Parts: sequence; C-alpha cells; structure tokens
Amino acid sequence: MYGDELTIELTAGAEDAGKRLDAFIAGGTSFSRSAAQRLIESGDALLNGREAAAKARIRPGDTVSIAPPPPALTEIVPQDIPLDIVYQDADIAVINKPKGMVVHPAAGNPDGTLVNAIMYHIRDLSGIGGELRPGIVHRIDRMTSGLLVVAKNDAAHAFLSDQLKTHAVSRVYYALCEGNFREDSGTVDAPIARHRTDRKRMAVDPSGRNAVTHWRVLERFGDVTFLRVELETGRTHQIRVHMSHIKHPIVGDEVYGHAKNKLGVVGQALHAGELRLIHPRTGEEMTFTAPPPEEFSAALDKLRRTKMPGY
Repeated sequence: MYGDELTIELTAGAEDAGKRLDAFIAGGTSFSRSAAQRLIESGDALLNGREAAAKARIRPGDTVSIAPPPPALTEIVPQDIPLDIVYQDADIAVINKPKGMVVHPAAGNPDGTLVNAIMYHIRDLSGIGGELRPGIVHRIDRMTSGLLVVAKNDAAHAFLSDQLKTHAVSRVYYALCEGNFREDSGTVDAPIARHRTDRKRMAVDPSGRNAVTHWRVLERFGDVTFLRVELETGRTHQIRVHMSHIKHPIVGDEVYGHAKNKLGVVGQALHAGELRLIHPRTGEEMTFTAPPPEEFSAALDKLRRTKMPGY
C-alpha cells in the first residue's frame, strides 16, 4: 500500500538461510550494514516481531519488520550547482549526473556533490537513505556519467529500492572497452566482493555476492569495442570489475584497466544512458534516456573516422 507511514517488511527465502540479521537487512534495503545494526540495537528492526541480536541467523520464512525513525537533521549545505533534471514529479526525480561529480559526501568530498546540488534544486526528499544520502536510491561512480533516480518521499524510496532488489529497474550503460570481443553478445556471471588486500577496490571472488552483467557489441574498431551493457544486479563497480575480469577493461579506467589512452578519455568511458522503472505511485512503466557526454561522443567519433587499429 502506498502511504505516508513507512514500515519495511522483508521475508527470507531459501537463499537467505544462515545470513546474519544485519547482513540480511543491508542486502534487502538501501541501509548500510552499520545502519542496519543501529536499527536492530534501537529496536526499530524486529525479527519475527521480536527484538534480536545483529548476529542472529536467518531462516527461510522469517520476517523482518523495519520502522525507521525520522531522519536526523542533515548538516549538508545545499549548493547552487548546475543540475540536469531529466524528469521530476511529486515522487521521483531523474538526474543526468555529469562525469567527475561524486554522488554523496564522504571523506575527502565534503561538498560539491550531487547530494549538495539535489538539496538546493529539490527541497522535498526522502530520509530513508540516511542523513548523508537524502533521496539517493542507487549510486553511479564519480567518473561515470548518466542517469540515476532520486526518491522524493520515503514510500517512493522503499518502492524503488525493492525494484532494484528484484531487478525490476533496468539500467543500460554504454562503454568503450579495450580489445576486440570475439562474440557479438554475452553474459558475465561472476560474484563480486571487496578486494582482499586493496579495500578501495572490488574483485571477482567466489565468496562474493552474486553479480550478473549482460553485454552486446554495437561497433568494433580494431582494439576498441563499443558495447551496450545491461545490469541484472547492481554491485559496486560491477561493470568495471566484470569487463576487467574478461580481459576487456573499460577505456580510461585507472583502477581496473589502463588510464593512458590515445582517445583523450579521462576516467572510464562508461555512461548510464537508459533507465527504466515502474513509477511508485501510478504503476506506469517509464523509460528515460540521456546521450553520452561530449568527451565520450568525441572519442566515439574519432574511432569512427579513423577506424583505429589500436591505441
């Protein structure tokens, strides 16, 4: 039911057996694990209607009820930063994030972020994402451009978060990747976890969370391939990790590939160009698109003109 009062209800399936309560909450909502632990400790998250420890193990059929307290007053300063709002109504806003902009404040990026801009241009935002991420339902890496949806009330936030969990939200990216793909299309199905020695990176790891990426070749340019990539899951750095894993890192990716390139691309040539979702209030399926930024388009034009054999 769509309403102003928000209680999140989660039901455990067979695949959730043995998970810790805090991990189960974090995996099924937009809350971080530490936020889930705070909710459990405060009694705002109940297991089968009763308080439980964060380390309590989940069994199939268990129900978890979460009643988040009102969000704390944020100290984030609204900033008049240009913002490309593709669509907006009383429940959601769709933003075309520029390359180079961090989504939300963090260590080393206290302001100048997408959240600072959103708070200036959009005054009615959900608080469920936490005081440092008002309205944010999903993220895009700093050096990736493109579309993301913002929730303008808590019910919309919960609805959209559930869509992400059930893969009802479709996110299509466009990428320039190193190398020539042998096949015209394919799927990378490889679990992703935090890198075991470099905690700032992610890596394919058998112990990680399920991660599935579908790709299709749009154009070939010798040692560079233009791809359409669709996420089935949404793990941190998923496309970048998966492309590197199959030996086709994204052009310009200084973390998972090679930063130096002859195309003039700074940062990964990756753009979230299409977003499809179900509207939380009307139930209407909506599709939004955004063209690649100028740098990406210029690199693609250069490839088409020269048919570069390599770079």
